[in-house]
Amino acid sequence: MTRLRRSLSVLFTALLLLSGGAPTAFGQGASATAAEIRQMLEQRDQEIKSILGETDDYTAEQRAQLKELVNGVIDFRVMGQRALGPHWEDLGEDQRDEFVSVFREVVRAQSMGDLGVYNSAVTYDQIDVQRDSAFVRTQTTYEGRTTAVEYVLERREDEWRAEDIIIDGVSTVEGYARSFQTVVRKRGFDSLMKSLRKKRDEVTDTSETGR
Repeated sequence: MTRLRRSLSVLFTALLLLSGGAPTAFGQGASATAAEIRQMLEQRDQEIKSILGETDDYTAEQRAQLKELVNGVIDFRVMGQRALGPHWEDLGEDQRDEFVSVFREVVRAQSMGDLGVYNSAVTYDQIDVQRDSAFVRTQTTYEGRTTAVEYVLERREDEWRAEDIIIDGVSTVEGYARSFQTVVRKRGFDSLMKSLRKKRDEVTDTSETGR
């Protein structure tokens, strides 16, 4: 597995890597909506790169801004629900809320682990839109290697949110689902939450300081 794929697998929030490249080949959806999606992603990408600049030494405020920009488009509740699969229905609302909250914190912290990946060169192959669903296919080049990265988006309350990222044909959500559901099935939901809380505590300090 390349360093890029390892990075993107951990920080599936790399949706915001999208930047200008080859002309977009619009699919079956309306071209105006596809252009809207591309504009949204490019704007976030530009904001991220403006903070990254030429340095790797960032203030706490800059790291907080990057964390918000990188993760702001992700629908963590939908991702978390899909990752838990049938076990979601067994949970009370408080349990669901805590799970989504801790899951979000872990991913947000991990997204700060390798900021260099957000300077990758990306080209669009395709943006397909079907009503409130969209599919974006890109090629991402990082440290001389190219990886196919695809995004599944859904529009809710006039906002496009990412529900899955597919890296070289492997779904990030399905990867989480295999891991989470195996733990719940074998050891129970409380065991999964214990592991997630421990992971959150391990990665949170590092994400804030970069060390």
